[in-house]
Amino acid sequence: MAAAGDGPWLDDAAGRLVRPFTVSNGRTRPTIALDLMSQVMATGATPLGYVGPEHGQALELCRAPVAVAEIAAHLKLPAVVTKVLLSDLVDCGALTTKPPVFHHNPTDRSLLEAVLDGLRRQL
Repeated sequence: MAAAGDGPWLDDAAGRLVRPFTVSNGRTRPTIALDLMSQVMATGATPLGYVGPEHGQALELCRAPVAVAEIAAHLKLPAVVTKVLLSDLVDCGALTTKPPVFHHNPTDRSLLEAVLDGLRRQL
């Protein structure tokens, strides 16, 4: 039985019916460099050629700037598969990317501790 809103791609008992790397046709390397914190946004251009359902879902999520990691979480796909899907959409002109901008040291101990505390509060 499919979960509500997930269509035929998920099954309550079996989980994902289509294996993640099938979604990217077995590709494990995106054509462009994407960081998990890179921002992607739809350009408004219609993708040329066939795009799979996951490509369409990713494109819908990108109506406003969103991080690659967030898209992977929404799609319930591994980050590397999500990066391949997003790079396909960038290649066909449907998405644009912006690298993450740090106004501080991303490995600052106090920052990492604050992130960890926030994650613990969510669990």
